[in-house]
Amino acid sequence: QVQLVESGGGLVQPGGSLRLSCAASTSIFNFFPVGWYRQAPGKQRELVATITSGSSTNYVDSVKGRFTISKDNAKNTVYLQMSSLKPEDTAVYYCKVEGIGRDYWGQGTQVTVSS
Repeated sequence: QVQLVESGGGLVQPGGSLRLSCAASTSIFNFFPVGWYRQAPGKQRELVATITSGSSTNYVDSVKGRFTISKDNAKNTVYLQMSSLKPEDTAVYYCKVEGIGRDYWGQGTQVTVSS
């Protein structure tokens, strides 16, 4: 059973930065793609960024140039570095890994961008 634990969320002022972490209980990130998602109140969950097993990355247009997804296979951890944060980035952020036959989600970490 794979467990994912997100951390690093918090309250930050507009223009600030945060780094989210998603730690896995196994080395699953070595083999399968990982995505960071977010869900704001009253909105659908949306995909923010992805990283493949080979470390190719992709981003939704709204975060390009501001967010960076990366991973450390030795630590079984995927990161989301967020900069130039905006109030509209406020959401619960989740990581998801696409395994064989099922997806695994973390519990989420709250990011609030407010002055």
